[in-house]
Amino acid sequence: MRTPNFLVVNPSLPVKTVKELITLAKARPGQLNYASSATGSSTHLAAELFNAMASVNIVRINYKGVSMAINDIITGRVQLMFLAESSVKAHITSGKLRALAVTTEKPSQLFPGKAMVAAAVPGYESSAQFGFFAPVKTPAPIINRLIQETVRFLNMPTAKDRFFNAGMEVIANTPAQFSSMLKSETVKWKKVINAAGIHEE
Repeated sequence: MRTPNFLVVNPSLPVKTVKELITLAKARPGQLNYASSATGSSTHLAAELFNAMASVNIVRINYKGVSMAINDIITGRVQLMFLAESSVKAHITSGKLRALAVTTEKPSQLFPGKAMVAAAVPGYESSAQFGFFAPVKTPAPIINRLIQETVRFLNMPTAKDRFFNAGMEVIANTPAQFSSMLKSETVKWKKVINAAGIHEE
C-alpha cells in the first residue's frame, strides 16, 4: 500500500502549476520556504527530493507537528509543504490551500485527473510505502498462506474502500516485487539524505 502526498501552497503565492513554482524558486533562490513536520519524515524528504531534482533552493522550516505547519501555510508564514491528502483535503476544498500536484510518478487512482509533480520533474516520486513483514526464518508454507490471505483481504471491496477513504492506494504485489521496491527506495532516499546533509536530531 502507499499514501501519496500533495504539493500544496499558500494561495497568495503566484503559482498554479509545478513549472511556475520552479520558475519562481529559481528566480528567488533561498527566499521561498517549505514546512516540514519532523527530520526524516515524508514531508521533509519529499521536499528535499524536489529541491534536488528540480535544481531549486527552497529553505526548510521545521515544525514539531503537522497541524502547526499547516496553520502557518494557511496564514502565509510558510509558502509550501508536501502533505498527505487526509491532512489537507478540507483546506484544499475550502480554498485555504492550493494543491499543485500529487507526488506519484504515474496517475493516482486517489486523485483522478490531478497533475503530477513528475510532469514537470521527470522521475519524481514520493509516497509513504506500507507492507507486511515476517521473521526471517518463518516457514515457506506459512509465508505463502499469509500472502494469500493478505491479498484476498486487500482485494475485498470493503477493505479497498476503507483504505481509499483514508487516502491509501492498495498495491497487492509479490514478496519479490516488494523487496525490490524496498531496495530501490533505500538507495534513492540515502542519496537524498546524504546530498541534503540530513542528520538525526
